[in-house]
Amino acid sequence: MSSITIPAPADFHVHLRQGDISELIVPHVRKGGFDLVYVMPNLKPPVTSTEQALKYKAELERIDPNVEYLMTLYLSPKLTPEEIRKASGAGIAGVKSYPRGVTTNSDGGIESYETYYPIFAAMEEVGMVLNLHGEVPSDPAANIHVLNAEVQFIPHLFKIHRAFPKLRIVLEHATTRAAIEAVKKCGPTVGCTITAHHLALIVDDWAGQSWNFCKPVAKYPDDRSALREVIKEGHPRFFLGSDSAPHAPEAKSTSSPTHACAAGVYTSPILLPFVAHLLESFGALDQLEGFVSSNGRAFYKRPFSSQKVGRDSVTLKRIAPKRVDEEYSLGEQKLVPFWAGKEIAWELDQ
Repeated sequence: MSSITIPAPADFHVHLRQGDISELIVPHVRKGGFDLVYVMPNLKPPVTSTEQALKYKAELERIDPNVEYLMTLYLSPKLTPEEIRKASGAGIAGVKSYPRGVTTNSDGGIESYETYYPIFAAMEEVGMVLNLHGEVPSDPAANIHVLNAEVQFIPHLFKIHRAFPKLRIVLEHATTRAAIEAVKKCGPTVGCTITAHHLALIVDDWAGQSWNFCKPVAKYPDDRSALREVIKEGHPRFFLGSDSAPHAPEAKSTSSPTHACAAGVYTSPILLPFVAHLLESFGALDQLEGFVSSNGRAFYKRPFSSQKVGRDSVTLKRIAPKRVDEEYSLGEQKLVPFWAGKEIAWELDQ
Protein backbone atom coordinates (compact mmCIF):
# COMPACT_ATOMS: atom_id res chain seq x y z
CA MET A 1 0.00 0.00 0.00
CA SER A 2 1.61 3.25 -1.11
CA SER A 3 -1.13 5.66 0.01
CA ILE A 4 -4.22 5.80 2.22
CA THR A 5 -7.12 8.23 1.98
CA ILE A 6 -9.53 8.46 4.91
CA PRO A 7 -12.47 10.72 5.72
CA ALA A 8 -11.57 13.73 7.86
CA PRO A 9 -10.01 12.43 11.10
CA ALA A 10 -10.77 13.88 14.53
CA ASP A 11 -8.68 14.06 17.70
CA PHE A 12 -10.98 13.72 20.68
CA HIS A 13 -8.52 14.85 23.37
CA VAL A 14 -5.99 17.63 22.87
CA HIS A 15 -4.33 20.35 24.93
CA LEU A 16 -3.90 23.67 23.11
CA ARG A 17 -2.76 25.71 26.13
CA GLN A 18 -3.10 29.49 26.27
CA GLY A 19 -1.10 32.65 25.66
CA ASP A 20 1.93 32.90 23.39
CA ILE A 21 2.61 29.15 23.32
CA SER A 22 -0.78 28.56 21.66
CA GLU A 23 0.46 30.46 18.61
CA LEU A 24 2.94 27.64 18.07
CA ILE A 25 0.68 24.76 19.12
CA VAL A 26 -2.61 25.44 17.34
CA PRO A 27 -1.29 25.35 13.73
CA HIS A 28 0.20 21.93 14.50
CA VAL A 29 -3.31 20.45 14.62
CA ARG A 30 -3.63 20.72 10.83
CA LYS A 31 0.06 19.97 10.34
CA GLY A 32 -0.62 16.61 11.99
CA GLY A 33 -3.58 15.90 9.69
CA PHE A 34 -6.57 16.98 11.79
CA ASP A 35 -9.31 19.56 11.34
CA LEU A 36 -11.55 18.69 14.30
CA VAL A 37 -10.30 18.56 17.89
CA TYR A 38 -11.85 18.14 21.34
CA VAL A 39 -10.19 20.79 23.51
CA MET A 40 -9.31 20.23 27.16
CA PRO A 41 -10.27 22.88 29.76
CA ASN A 42 -7.41 22.58 32.30
CA LEU A 43 -6.05 26.08 31.82
CA LYS A 44 -5.05 28.57 34.51
CA PRO A 45 -7.71 29.38 35.62
CA PRO A 46 -9.67 26.35 34.40
CA VAL A 47 -12.53 26.81 31.94
CA THR A 48 -15.61 26.51 34.17
CA SER A 49 -18.20 28.70 32.42
CA THR A 50 -19.82 29.07 29.03
CA GLU A 51 -18.36 32.55 28.65
CA GLN A 52 -14.83 31.33 29.31
CA ALA A 53 -15.20 28.46 26.85
CA LEU A 54 -16.52 30.70 24.08
CA LYS A 55 -13.78 33.26 24.67
CA TYR A 56 -11.16 30.51 24.50
CA LYS A 57 -12.71 29.12 21.33
CA ALA A 58 -12.63 32.55 19.69
CA GLU A 59 -8.93 32.85 20.51
CA LEU A 60 -8.19 29.45 18.96
CA GLU A 61 -10.21 30.35 15.86
CA ARG A 62 -8.21 33.56 15.54
CA ILE A 63 -5.00 31.53 15.39
CA ASP A 64 -6.36 28.97 12.92
CA PRO A 65 -9.94 29.28 11.64
CA ASN A 66 -9.60 26.11 9.53
CA VAL A 67 -10.07 23.81 12.53
CA GLU A 68 -13.33 22.98 14.29
CA TYR A 69 -12.84 23.24 18.06
CA LEU A 70 -15.19 21.26 20.27
CA MET A 71 -15.10 22.94 23.65
CA THR A 72 -15.39 21.50 27.16
CA LEU A 73 -15.89 22.68 30.72
CA TYR A 74 -13.89 21.69 33.78
CA LEU A 75 -15.95 19.83 36.38
CA SER A 76 -15.81 21.94 39.53
CA PRO A 77 -18.06 23.21 42.32
CA LYS A 78 -18.70 26.31 40.20
CA LEU A 79 -20.75 24.30 37.72
CA THR A 80 -24.53 24.18 38.08
CA PRO A 81 -27.26 22.37 36.14
CA GLU A 82 -28.31 25.76 34.77
CA GLU A 83 -24.79 26.38 33.46
CA ILE A 84 -24.80 22.95 31.83
CA ARG A 85 -27.99 23.80 29.94
CA LYS A 86 -26.55 27.17 28.94
CA ALA A 87 -23.33 25.55 27.75
CA SER A 88 -25.18 22.94 25.73
CA GLY A 89 -27.22 25.65 24.05
CA ALA A 90 -23.96 27.40 23.12
CA GLY A 91 -22.59 24.28 21.47
CA ILE A 92 -20.17 23.20 24.19
CA ALA A 93 -19.74 19.46 23.81
CA GLY A 94 -18.70 18.05 27.17
CA VAL A 95 -17.41 18.30 30.71
CA LYS A 96 -14.01 16.98 31.82
CA SER A 97 -13.47 15.44 35.23
CA TYR A 98 -10.00 15.47 36.76
CA PRO A 99 -9.39 13.74 40.09
CA ARG A 100 -7.49 16.10 42.34
CA GLY A 101 -3.76 16.27 41.74
CA VAL A 102 -3.32 13.43 39.24
CA THR A 103 -2.15 15.44 36.22
CA THR A 104 -1.27 18.91 34.91
CA ASN A 105 -3.42 21.71 36.37
CA SER A 106 -5.67 19.34 38.32
CA ASP A 107 -5.23 20.88 41.77
CA GLY A 108 -8.89 21.91 41.61
CA GLY A 109 -10.00 18.43 40.63
CA ILE A 110 -12.83 16.52 42.25
CA GLU A 111 -12.82 14.25 45.27
CA SER A 112 -16.40 12.94 45.29
CA TYR A 113 -18.40 12.03 42.20
CA GLU A 114 -21.72 11.79 44.04
CA THR A 115 -21.52 15.52 44.70
CA TYR A 116 -21.88 16.08 40.97
CA TYR A 117 -24.86 13.82 40.31
CA PRO A 118 -27.15 16.84 39.65
CA ILE A 119 -24.62 17.99 37.05
CA PHE A 120 -24.52 14.53 35.46
CA ALA A 121 -28.31 14.41 35.38
CA ALA A 122 -28.41 17.73 33.52
CA MET A 123 -25.73 16.51 31.11
CA GLU A 124 -27.70 13.34 30.44
CA GLU A 125 -30.77 15.45 29.77
CA VAL A 126 -29.11 17.76 27.21
CA GLY A 127 -26.79 15.19 25.63
CA MET A 128 -23.39 16.47 26.78
CA VAL A 129 -20.48 14.04 27.17
CA LEU A 130 -18.73 13.34 30.47
CA ASN A 131 -14.99 12.84 30.00
CA LEU A 132 -13.34 10.99 32.86
CA HIS A 133 -9.63 11.10 33.61
CA GLY A 134 -9.66 7.53 34.84
CA GLU A 135 -7.30 7.57 37.79
CA VAL A 136 -7.59 8.04 41.52
CA PRO A 137 -5.08 10.07 43.54
CA SER A 138 -2.07 8.22 44.92
CA ASP A 139 -2.42 7.09 48.53
CA PRO A 140 0.50 5.19 50.08
CA ALA A 141 -1.63 4.09 53.01
CA ALA A 142 -3.98 2.31 50.58
CA ASN A 143 -1.17 1.12 48.28
CA ILE A 144 -2.46 3.32 45.42
CA HIS A 145 0.20 4.60 43.04
CA VAL A 146 0.69 5.60 39.40
CA LEU A 147 0.80 1.99 38.20
CA ASN A 148 -2.55 0.94 39.70
CA ALA A 149 -4.40 4.27 39.84
CA GLU A 150 -6.36 3.48 36.67
CA VAL A 151 -7.45 0.03 37.84
CA GLN A 152 -8.55 1.54 41.16
CA PHE A 153 -10.72 4.03 39.25
CA ILE A 154 -12.80 1.42 37.40
CA PRO A 155 -15.45 0.99 40.15
CA HIS A 156 -16.18 4.72 39.83
CA LEU A 157 -16.79 4.30 36.10
CA PHE A 158 -19.22 1.44 36.71
CA LYS A 159 -21.03 3.35 39.44
CA ILE A 160 -21.55 6.49 37.35
CA HIS A 161 -22.66 4.42 34.37
CA ARG A 162 -25.21 2.52 36.48
CA ALA A 163 -26.58 5.76 37.92
CA PHE A 164 -26.80 7.47 34.52
CA PRO A 165 -27.13 4.78 31.84
CA LYS A 166 -28.07 7.27 29.11
CA LEU A 167 -25.19 9.64 29.87
CA ARG A 168 -22.45 9.39 27.27
CA ILE A 169 -19.17 8.78 29.11
CA VAL A 170 -15.65 8.61 27.72
CA LEU A 171 -12.93 6.95 29.75
CA GLU A 172 -9.92 8.95 28.66
CA HIS A 173 -6.49 7.67 27.60
CA ALA A 174 -6.83 4.05 28.72
CA THR A 175 -3.53 2.37 29.54
CA THR A 176 -4.48 -1.02 31.01
CA ARG A 177 -6.10 -4.27 29.94
CA ALA A 178 -8.46 -3.85 32.89
CA ALA A 179 -9.71 -0.51 31.55
CA ILE A 180 -10.28 -1.93 28.06
CA GLU A 181 -12.28 -4.82 29.49
CA ALA A 182 -14.26 -2.48 31.75
CA VAL A 183 -15.36 -0.27 28.85
CA LYS A 184 -16.36 -3.34 26.85
CA LYS A 185 -18.57 -4.45 29.75
CA CYS A 186 -20.44 -1.15 29.77
CA GLY A 187 -23.31 -0.27 27.48
CA PRO A 188 -23.18 1.64 24.19
CA THR A 189 -23.07 4.99 25.97
CA VAL A 190 -19.53 4.38 27.27
CA GLY A 191 -16.56 4.96 24.96
CA CYS A 192 -12.81 5.14 25.40
CA THR A 193 -9.93 7.13 23.96
CA ILE A 194 -6.49 5.67 23.34
CA THR A 195 -3.44 7.84 22.71
CA ALA A 196 -0.79 7.26 20.07
CA HIS A 197 2.04 7.29 22.60
CA HIS A 198 0.47 4.61 24.78
CA LEU A 199 0.48 2.35 21.73
CA ALA A 200 4.27 2.79 21.64
CA LEU A 201 5.37 2.92 25.29
CA ILE A 202 5.67 0.58 28.25
CA VAL A 203 6.87 1.30 31.76
CA ASP A 204 10.53 0.70 30.85
CA ASP A 205 10.37 3.54 28.31
CA TRP A 206 9.57 6.28 30.83
CA ALA A 207 11.43 5.03 33.90
CA GLY A 208 14.41 7.38 33.87
CA GLN A 209 13.36 9.06 30.59
CA SER A 210 11.50 12.30 31.21
CA TRP A 211 10.58 12.85 27.55
CA ASN A 212 8.34 9.75 27.68
CA PHE A 213 6.77 10.60 31.05
CA CYS A 214 3.04 11.29 30.91
CA LYS A 215 -0.04 10.84 33.07
CA PRO A 216 -1.40 8.25 33.11
CA VAL A 217 1.96 6.52 32.85
CA ALA A 218 2.48 3.75 30.33
CA LYS A 219 2.05 0.35 31.95
CA TYR A 220 3.16 -3.23 31.24
CA PRO A 221 3.70 -5.00 27.90
CA ASP A 222 0.44 -6.94 28.32
CA ASP A 223 -1.45 -3.70 28.87
CA ARG A 224 -0.01 -2.22 25.69
CA SER A 225 -1.00 -5.43 23.90
CA ALA A 226 -4.59 -4.95 25.08
CA LEU A 227 -4.70 -1.44 23.58
CA ARG A 228 -3.36 -2.74 20.30
CA GLU A 229 -5.73 -5.70 20.28
CA VAL A 230 -8.89 -3.63 20.71
CA ILE A 231 -7.85 -1.40 17.80
CA LYS A 232 -7.00 -4.40 15.65
CA GLU A 233 -10.42 -5.82 16.56
CA GLY A 234 -12.07 -2.67 15.25
CA HIS A 235 -14.25 -2.21 18.33
CA PRO A 236 -16.48 0.80 17.58
CA ARG A 237 -16.32 2.41 21.03
CA PHE A 238 -12.55 2.89 21.06
CA PHE A 239 -11.03 5.82 19.19
CA LEU A 240 -8.17 8.29 19.09
CA GLY A 241 -7.73 10.94 21.74
CA SER A 242 -4.10 12.00 21.46
CA ASP A 243 -3.77 13.72 24.85
CA SER A 244 -1.09 15.72 23.08
CA ALA A 245 0.22 17.77 26.00
CA PRO A 246 3.00 20.25 25.18
CA HIS A 247 5.43 21.49 27.79
CA ALA A 248 8.47 23.72 27.45
CA PRO A 249 11.66 21.67 26.94
CA GLU A 250 13.13 22.81 30.24
CA ALA A 251 9.99 21.64 32.08
CA LYS A 252 10.16 18.22 30.43
CA SER A 253 13.88 17.64 30.81
CA THR A 254 14.49 19.09 34.26
CA SER A 255 13.48 17.98 37.72
CA SER A 256 14.72 18.87 41.18
CA PRO A 257 14.52 17.34 44.65
CA THR A 258 11.33 19.33 45.21
CA HIS A 259 9.76 19.43 41.75
CA ALA A 260 9.17 16.65 39.22
CA CYS A 261 9.48 17.02 35.46
CA ALA A 262 6.29 17.86 33.55
CA ALA A 263 3.91 15.02 32.66
CA GLY A 264 2.84 14.93 29.03
CA VAL A 265 4.14 14.28 25.53
CA TYR A 266 3.57 16.31 22.38
CA THR A 267 2.28 14.42 19.33
CA SER A 268 0.06 16.92 17.47
CA PRO A 269 2.47 17.90 14.66
CA ILE A 270 3.14 14.26 13.67
CA LEU A 271 -0.11 12.69 14.81
CA LEU A 272 -1.77 11.07 11.78
CA PRO A 273 1.46 9.78 10.17
CA PHE A 274 2.60 8.51 13.56
CA VAL A 275 -0.68 6.66 14.19
CA ALA A 276 -0.43 5.05 10.74
CA HIS A 277 3.17 4.08 11.49
CA LEU A 278 2.16 2.46 14.79
CA LEU A 279 -0.93 0.66 13.49
CA GLU A 280 1.07 -0.78 10.63
CA SER A 281 3.66 -2.05 13.12
CA PHE A 282 1.11 -4.34 14.77
CA GLY A 283 -0.98 -5.27 11.75
CA ALA A 284 -3.88 -2.85 12.21
CA LEU A 285 -3.41 -0.38 9.37
CA ASP A 286 -6.75 -1.50 7.93
CA GLN A 287 -8.38 -0.08 11.10
CA LEU A 288 -6.92 3.41 10.67
CA GLU A 289 -10.15 4.98 9.41
CA GLY A 290 -12.25 3.58 12.22
CA PHE A 291 -9.76 4.49 14.92
CA VAL A 292 -9.07 8.08 13.84
CA SER A 293 -12.27 8.98 12.00
CA SER A 294 -15.54 7.10 12.12
CA ASN A 295 -15.61 5.57 15.63
CA GLY A 296 -15.12 8.81 17.53
CA ARG A 297 -17.36 10.81 15.25
CA ALA A 298 -20.15 8.27 15.71
CA PHE A 299 -19.84 8.33 19.50
CA TYR A 300 -19.76 12.13 19.65
CA LYS A 301 -22.51 12.44 17.02
CA ARG A 302 -20.27 14.46 14.73
CA PRO A 303 -20.78 12.86 11.31
CA PHE A 304 -18.54 13.86 8.43
CA SER A 305 -21.43 15.78 6.88
CA SER A 306 -21.59 18.08 9.92
CA GLN A 307 -17.99 19.27 9.74
CA LYS A 308 -18.02 23.05 9.54
CA VAL A 309 -14.48 23.73 8.33
CA GLY A 310 -11.44 21.86 7.09
CA ARG A 311 -10.74 19.02 4.70
CA ASP A 312 -13.26 16.37 3.67
CA SER A 313 -10.52 13.75 3.56
CA VAL A 314 -6.82 13.32 4.22
CA THR A 315 -4.31 11.26 2.25
CA LEU A 316 -1.18 9.67 3.66
CA LYS A 317 1.61 8.47 1.41
CA ARG A 318 4.35 5.98 2.14
CA ILE A 319 7.85 7.45 2.08
CA ALA A 320 11.39 6.35 2.77
CA PRO A 321 11.67 6.52 6.59
CA LYS A 322 12.10 10.13 7.62
CA ARG A 323 13.27 11.53 10.94
CA VAL A 324 10.83 13.48 13.09
CA ASP A 325 11.94 17.07 13.67
CA GLU A 326 13.98 17.59 16.81
CA GLU A 327 12.24 20.84 17.72
CA TYR A 328 9.55 23.31 16.70
CA SER A 329 9.87 27.00 17.48
CA LEU A 330 8.12 30.32 17.06
CA GLY A 331 9.87 33.37 18.42
CA GLU A 332 11.04 32.47 21.91
CA GLN A 333 8.63 29.53 22.21
CA LYS A 334 10.06 26.04 21.67
CA LEU A 335 8.62 22.53 21.81
CA VAL A 336 10.16 19.09 21.38
CA PRO A 337 7.79 16.51 19.87
CA PHE A 338 7.41 12.92 20.91
CA TRP A 339 9.47 10.56 18.73
CA ALA A 340 11.96 13.38 17.99
CA GLY A 341 14.87 12.05 15.93
CA LYS A 342 13.17 8.71 15.28
CA GLU A 343 11.81 7.66 11.91
CA ILE A 344 8.30 7.45 10.44
CA ALA A 345 7.52 5.96 7.04
CA TRP A 346 4.32 7.93 6.36
CA GLU A 347 3.59 11.59 5.70
CA LEU A 348 0.63 13.73 4.68
CA ASP A 349 0.16 14.16 0.94
CA GLN A 350 -0.40 17.89 0.97
